[in-house]
Amino acid sequence: MREGPAGPVCRAQRSRMPFLHGFRRITLEYQPLVDEILALLALQDAERQDTLESHACLGSNGSQLSAMRQVLEREAHSPFYQEGVSYTLLKVTELGLVEAAEVLLEFGAHLSFEDPVTYYTPLHIAVLRNQPDMVELLARHGADINRRDRIHESSPLDLASEEPERLPCLQRLLQLGADVNAADKTGKTALLHALLHCYCSSDVVQIHNTESIRLLLEGGADARATTEDGDTVFTYIIFLLGDIVLASTEEAEVQNRFCIRVMQLLMAHGANPSECPSLESFTYRCLQNFTCHFPLLRFLLESGAAYNCSLHGPSCWSGFQTVFDCLCSHVSILKDSSISTEVIQMGQTLLELMMASSQTIQLPSDFEVDVNSCRYHEEKIRTLFCSVKQLEHTPQALKHLCRVFIRQRLRPWPIDIKIKALPLPDRLKWYLLIDHAAVGHEDLSLTDDSPSPHSVVTVPPDSQQITALHPLSLQ
Repeated sequence: MREGPAGPVCRAQRSRMPFLHGFRRITLEYQPLVDEILALLALQDAERQDTLESHACLGSNGSQLSAMRQVLEREAHSPFYQEGVSYTLLKVTELGLVEAAEVLLEFGAHLSFEDPVTYYTPLHIAVLRNQPDMVELLARHGADINRRDRIHESSPLDLASEEPERLPCLQRLLQLGADVNAADKTGKTALLHALLHCYCSSDVVQIHNTESIRLLLEGGADARATTEDGDTVFTYIIFLLGDIVLASTEEAEVQNRFCIRVMQLLMAHGANPSECPSLESFTYRCLQNFTCHFPLLRFLLESGAAYNCSLHGPSCWSGFQTVFDCLCSHVSILKDSSISTEVIQMGQTLLELMMASSQTIQLPSDFEVDVNSCRYHEEKIRTLFCSVKQLEHTPQALKHLCRVFIRQRLRPWPIDIKIKALPLPDRLKWYLLIDHAAVGHEDLSLTDDSPSPHSVVTVPPDSQQITALHPLSLQ
């Protein structure tokens, strides 16, 4: 007996707590056994493990495994045998030595043994080191594939979803039946882990990785999952929007492509980017700074995202109001006529995209624009506003309703490519397309080897009269 902090502690009590260990016990009690086994596998030098170019030959030949069995049989009744063999399992798991791990499991290594520093189990370590075959071996021997570590509350699936190089382990865990919607104590699922680490990555190349997100969604991940703090799948994508504003042109393009790809996946699995509150609405946040997020907005609107709050309508937040507010904010400080014209054209295109996405135009009851703040372009903004306001109270023309119907049937994005492939006269294609400035002379061939008789959209003479002063004349 010895006196502990809470009174007498006997050896029997200590034996029931085999995994509450520290460095002292490792060094003085079972490290000699660990060293002997690792020496047989040519792994004794711990500092050398990370510099070895290949571990495939280690611990895999018959003589090494036979010698290891002899040591394990000899030490089977030593006082700290189970801790020693279990700690050795952590080491061979790290290197993916499947055959050596099988021997250790055969001789009593514990699957729930925790690393004394990280408190990760062998399965956690196998995932961190991207060892899918080891993951399968451990699961086959009874490892809990949904177990969370004691420090970070991470499951093996959470860890696999955080880094693109761990994709093989993610696939294997899903195949083995890991719970794709299991959440930690804050409500964060593997899908939210994947999105969070896309945002946290400082490597622009890293955010190219969308395969983990795709696999999780196809495996049944809930795209509407919410944490206890209210974070959703859009929370982390919204963080990226701020990075896009500050990024270089090249980085912004990469991040925009990533956001579009992720949004495609999320929306295809039921995520709604236009819900409230507005600060959590991806569509609203893009509209607030449409000059930076125009490609994303075009994708959202052409994919069927609502331009108002999808739960409460324009009384909550309105796409039309937000675009005009942003437009006035930009042109009020722009003296360069070429830049201001580009911004106005961009705003006009967004307004047309919103109108072409629904048969009836929904505006807030108090829809007004302070054109007096638009010092240099007051008339242009007023004309644009009056055009939208007039359409709210005017029955929609049949051709507008047809355009809405056709564009809705061509969803999802990209709609323009599908319009260009339609066997229609150029004038009709021109009307169906929204961003006229970008399609004046593009090749519209149906296929690479099957040219269309209307392979190029020729701008109709009357269409050339569309200017910034009359951008929304749909009659």
